[in-house]
Amino acid sequence: MTVFSITLPSGATWTPTFVAELDQHKCIGCGRCFKVCPRGVLELVGLDEDGQHIHLDDDDDEDGEYEKKVMTIAHQELCIGCTACAKICPKKCYTHAAATV
Repeated sequence: MTVFSITLPSGATWTPTFVAELDQHKCIGCGRCFKVCPRGVLELVGLDEDGQHIHLDDDDDEDGEYEKKVMTIAHQELCIGCTACAKICPKKCYTHAAATV
């Protein structure tokens, strides 16, 4: 497989990196990454005591069903490689990687 890269007008090669992983153990559920993502790649979910995802409704403010909220990569295919999520994350939860074609 070949890594996707672009040759710029200057002749330099640029290899965009796309969201690959999100460390939910480090995530504090602050939502900063969700707010800066221009493509709807991320989704806030609840985690129960077993670490299983619980889908949150917009009016779901009850703390009884989940232990904490964390971000998850819901639509990785929509990522454009801007890395805004990683730049704003206070806990450095994101890993980005080059796409292979």
